[in-house]
Amino acid sequence: TRLTVIQAQTGNLVRMVPVDEVIFFEAADKYLRVVTAEREHLIRTSLRELLPQLDPQVFWQVHRGTVVQARCITSARRDESGKAFLTLKGRSESLTVSRLYAHLFKGM
Repeated sequence: TRLTVIQAQTGNLVRMVPVDEVIFFEAADKYLRVVTAEREHLIRTSLRELLPQLDPQVFWQVHRGTVVQARCITSARRDESGKAFLTLKGRSESLTVSRLYAHLFKGM
């Protein structure tokens, strides 16, 4: 079964974050950053545990520690070394695509 809601705890408050609002997940030490347009949360889950619960058609792994919701990607740009960088809807930072996953953005 696919995950539809992520429970993110902050102190004694547990926020219910709909998975379809998540722009990307990023591994950070023992935590996982869950980034939405409005805010970000830290959850105590590894990417390895979370990945099987996400729809691979919807969430693309683009780096060892990064999974992004495909519909939130506005563009992919390659530099001279062949590395790709993603621009995301509603976010100012760009995400790096490792060479292992660069084939996802070769254009059709």
